[in-house]
Amino acid sequence: MVRIAWVNATKKWGGVKTWFLTFAREMRELGHENFVWARPGVFLDRCREELGHGKAVSFGPDFNPVSIGRFMAAFARARIDVLVINVGKDLTTAGVAARLLGIPVVQRIGLPGDIALKERTRRVHQWIRPHFLCPCRFIADGFLRNLPYVRPEDVHVVLNGKIPARSCTRPGTPRELVMTAQLIKTKRHEVVLEAMQGLENCRLNIVGTGDRDEELAALSRELGVDDRVVFSGFSKDVESVLARSDVFVLSSTSEGLPNTLLEAMACGVLPVSRDVGGVREVWPDELDEFLLPGNAGPAEFRDALRTVVALPDETLQAHKEQARTACAERFHLKKQARRFEAWLENLPR
Repeated sequence: MVRIAWVNATKKWGGVKTWFLTFAREMRELGHENFVWARPGVFLDRCREELGHGKAVSFGPDFNPVSIGRFMAAFARARIDVLVINVGKDLTTAGVAARLLGIPVVQRIGLPGDIALKERTRRVHQWIRPHFLCPCRFIADGFLRNLPYVRPEDVHVVLNGKIPARSCTRPGTPRELVMTAQLIKTKRHEVVLEAMQGLENCRLNIVGTGDRDEELAALSRELGVDDRVVFSGFSKDVESVLARSDVFVLSSTSEGLPNTLLEAMACGVLPVSRDVGGVREVWPDELDEFLLPGNAGPAEFRDALRTVVALPDETLQAHKEQARTACAERFHLKKQARRFEAWLENLPR
């Protein structure tokens, strides 16, 4: 059994917190013990509810001796074997405490540029000697380029994981297209809205909110596609939305390993996406025709979506099954959790 400390100093809920909670649950299922320290809020409440532990922390400034001392005492009492942290004050408080106690430190990296190249950071890393964990090879390679002092052997990849649905929903008429992403510039929703011009027998459901809500709604009206586009806003149950969908569309210009894509494939939704970030690492070979160039514009998306919409029900159903099978074979959560477990158990102490 490994006794794992999970420490996260971020103030908002983000992808790394989702990963923390997901993998901590899996570690518990595998017989390991979890201890969580974080700022007060929804994340900590969820940890208490789902993991049975969660301590509120006020981190204070970097290298705060009071915080470091408290972490040292807490880690010693809990007999912690390994510390898993994010990329903020976690390193300069809990990370320091773990180093002083001889506890291995794992720093989770969400994007290649998560940590800026600074002399102080280099010195801290070289003293603490953390192991770096990335959710895909694309992020790992970018991270190594960004921080050239990091040794490749100290960077490990474990894909984000999902549990595949038991079955795929049969295709409907009209075809149901869906986008589940924040309404922000890098997601490039306008490309898909333009692609909707000239498409028939389909509807687009845009799920999420952001700083472009009104702008994109106005563009939908301007393009004359608002009769086939629905802005659903924030959803607490994205899985149910995906289960009712036939095609998932990802038009982002910048991604790491998009959680939205993994969710869609796990639910058995045929993906149409730009080839960005780590997307290709989880993409099924059978669906290569729907993986578009990284600079694909409205015309390329329109052609791909027109092809999808025109597919017979049986063919579209087969493609949806291929997406779900890719989840089971490439990024099934249970398999990724086992890989994470094996790596933790073999970390140098």
